[in-house]
Amino acid sequence: MLKAFQKVALWEAISTVLLFFVAMPLKYLFDYPLAVKVMGNIHGILVIAFVVLLIICKKEQQWSWRKVITYFVLSVIPVVSFWIEKDVRKDIERQALKG
Repeated sequence: MLKAFQKVALWEAISTVLLFFVAMPLKYLFDYPLAVKVMGNIHGILVIAFVVLLIICKKEQQWSWRKVITYFVLSVIPVVSFWIEKDVRKDIERQALKG
């Protein structure tokens, strides 16, 4: 589940970038609101998946509440999920070394 969380964190960050820097300019500069509607829905689904997987990983990985709350709060800040993904990738690499 940790790898799934890592991937969702990455895609959630990418979707934020696409929403802010592609879809919103299309809506406001080119009067194309469908871009925000589509990208906003995709981003929303990824945020929900992020939270669900965060809760699952808390239990499976025995993460502290401090780590979970930190990830959750930081995920609200645009593109910080890139850092979360990188941090989780380190956890995955540490687990792989342990065997």
